[in-house]
Amino acid sequence: MLVKTRFAPSPTGFLHVGGLRTALFAYLLAKKNNGTFLLRIEDTDQARLMPGSMESMLNMLHWAGITIDEGVDVEQNKIIQKGELGPYIQSERLEIYQKYTAELIAKGHAYYCFCTKERLDEVRKFQELNKLPTGYDGHCRDIKSDEAKTRLKNNETSVIRLKMPREGVTMFTDLVRGQVEFKNSLIDDQVLMKSDGFPTYHLAVVVDDHLMKISHIIRGEEWLSSTPKHVILYQMFGWEAPHFVHLPLLVNCDKKKLSKRHDDVSVNDYKAKGYLPEALINFIAFLGWNPGTEREIFTFKELEQEFSLEKVSKNPAVFNLEKLDWFNQQYLRSLSREELVARAKPFLTAQFPDYANCNPRVKNELDIWLGDLFALEQERATTLVNLVTELGFIFKTPNPKIVVEMIVWKKSTPEETKKILQELVGLLTAISEESWTATEIDPCLRAWLESSGYGVGNVYWPMRVALSGQKNSPGPTEIAMVLGKKNTILRLSTAVENL
Repeated sequence: MLVKTRFAPSPTGFLHVGGLRTALFAYLLAKKNNGTFLLRIEDTDQARLMPGSMESMLNMLHWAGITIDEGVDVEQNKIIQKGELGPYIQSERLEIYQKYTAELIAKGHAYYCFCTKERLDEVRKFQELNKLPTGYDGHCRDIKSDEAKTRLKNNETSVIRLKMPREGVTMFTDLVRGQVEFKNSLIDDQVLMKSDGFPTYHLAVVVDDHLMKISHIIRGEEWLSSTPKHVILYQMFGWEAPHFVHLPLLVNCDKKKLSKRHDDVSVNDYKAKGYLPEALINFIAFLGWNPGTEREIFTFKELEQEFSLEKVSKNPAVFNLEKLDWFNQQYLRSLSREELVARAKPFLTAQFPDYANCNPRVKNELDIWLGDLFALEQERATTLVNLVTELGFIFKTPNPKIVVEMIVWKKSTPEETKKILQELVGLLTAISEESWTATEIDPCLRAWLESSGYGVGNVYWPMRVALSGQKNSPGPTEIAMVLGKKNTILRLSTAVENL
């Protein structure tokens, strides 16, 4: 069987992390089986469309490493469509939906409904007050064909509804949940075609998935209750239904559904915060899927090889930010200096546009200096924004007041600290610019400590505070290497003066 999956977002905002998971699982299933991954745009809800949303979503998928085999794609920020089964944007397929709606009406499987909004509101209010199941009451279900035609000629506003069976059950197999069944009597007659001539999701998704030869429909758990309507539509058209896969709900650490109001749910947000795409993808893959081993770090290619629907859970998946931070930290640590510089530069530019002016070396060594700079925090940083923020002391002179408050080590005194820093300035001044390297500075400091009898903390603590203005920072020698001789001496001398 040829496996063909799809991701079909609505361009009504940014790409949601839940949408990224749906796209990822569909993509992985296709690649695991040498199949095709298709992207379709579902834009039939015209009132909710957001300009630029389509391009943004597609760019985020590319940023995450998901490539599109067929359907809608973006090249140089321009929307393209590729494949022979298009168009792949639903607003360009209206004639197709009208054709299949007419077929349903001709077969008696759908009907025109002329109920006004006011009547529908009254019906719902009555149902709620009497604690009845809410839904359409079938008021127009048995209108004769001639009457419907007459009312249409009189330009009465209408929609087209599915004539859902009222007896029995609709059953289907979900590849995650097993056999699922719904009582038909509890499913209302869903609108298939709206009064504006646009189809609803329920009609369009069935028609498109059939015509585009989708083998596996992967979507969120929230669509499970809609599936019997789709199964019935497949039966009414005489089409074979694809396989259904409903992914578990995404919840936050309070076990509540991820909310746009209370949680960061946009993939754009995580990119802007400096999360690496490979870390986010690795984390997202584990939201409902588990390889069955203790292993957690997987490259994209390894996920393609390991993924299987048999290991997808039906239990809610917790979107744990601490776990995401852990994943990102592992990937940050694994980057080479050259790769780290390339990834971090945009975030450095955003926070410190004039960072190049702080380079104490010759200008053509800028990237080498940045490599040394980022290496100071590479082991501790959780995101690229965090990495740059923690190095902010390199680009800003430490606050003298804060330095004085922190600079004295434990039982030492301001007088002793001042004396030590004065001697340290003299010691470091004697080292030439050409010899300003760790292999020169470290032995020099160790020899001085041995000869002077000063404790390590009495020297290294005030040196580090004078250079960084922070309680927690990289080691003083590493900071001195990045600051360069001139800036190191200047900051140490300033601390002496303030003491």
